[in-house]
Parts: sequence; structure tokens; C-alpha cells
Amino acid sequence: METYRRIIEIVDANIIYCLIPIILTLMLVELFFKNRFETKKALNLVRWTIIFYAIVTFTVYLIGMAIYPDEYAFINRATGPYAIAYWIMFFGALILPLTLFVKKLASKFWYVLLVAFGMKSGLYFERFVIFVTSFHRDYLPENENTKLIDLLSFDIGIIFLQGMLIAILTLILLEIIKRSANTA
Repeated sequence: METYRRIIEIVDANIIYCLIPIILTLMLVELFFKNRFETKKALNLVRWTIIFYAIVTFTVYLIGMAIYPDEYAFINRATGPYAIAYWIMFFGALILPLTLFVKKLASKFWYVLLVAFGMKSGLYFERFVIFVTSFHRDYLPENENTKLIDLLSFDIGIIFLQGMLIAILTLILLEIIKRSANTA
């Protein structure tokens, strides 16, 4: 179980956190180079990545709940004081990605962007809370607040750069495949 969790963490850090920049890059490429690159195929690849990730993480979550029920406090979270927030995050992480099975929805950049945001809405909210509360720490010296802000902006910059690189490499790969298919 620990191995699966570690694999999911690696996929999270290298692909899933970068989904928003990937989709935004694909949108910009489609906007500036209308029908020049295989942006729809790249979006379809992102779509299947999201669906596969949602199914795998939910399966690991269900297995974890069955084997280690103390570590997965589903009942407490689903009925506790923050139940509405938990159900919104649960809906965004599981149900929303499965709507990408509908091709008409999955072919729209904005909808896939919404799904990518919904998948990790809990993470984004957590980072937002950390960022906002760092401004209200009266007990830290002035330099500590700026270090945290610099660290968060560096993290966001790295995620966007990584997402743009993944999108560009995907488009290059799809272009190579298209050209090799045309020559064969």
C-alpha cells in the first residue's frame, strides 16, 4: 500500500499538479496557431490521464479504507463539521473526472480545465490558507513572511514551467507521430 501511495505522490508532483498549466498552454497554442498543431489530441491525452488517475486513486482509497480503516476516517470527515467541504472535494476528485467520458464535454478546453481544478481543489484551498495566514503572523520577524511568499511563488513558477514543458513536449511528440504516419 505504501508503494502505491508513493507512486501516486510522484505522479501528483510531476503530472497532476501541472494539469492546469498544461491545459492553459494547449489553449494558447490553439488560439495562436489555429489547427496547426495536434492540440485536440493532446487534450484527449490529458483527458484520459485524468480519468485513469481518478480511477486509480479511488481504487487505492477504497482498498486503504478496507485494510486500514483507522487511517481513512471517511465517516468522521463525511459527517463532521466540515462535511460540505469534504463532499465538494470528493465530488471534484471523483465524480467530476468521470464526466470526461462524455466526448462532447471532454473536447472543450474550459471544461477540462474546470475538471483539473476540481480534482485538486482541496490542495489549492490548503495552499491559499497557508499563503493568507502567513500575512497575519505577528510573532514572526518581517523577513520570515517574505521568505514564505518567495517560496510559494517559486513553487507556482516551477509548476507552471513544468506544465508548459510537458505540453510542448507532448505537442512535439504528436507532431513527430503525425509526420511519421504521413511518410509511411
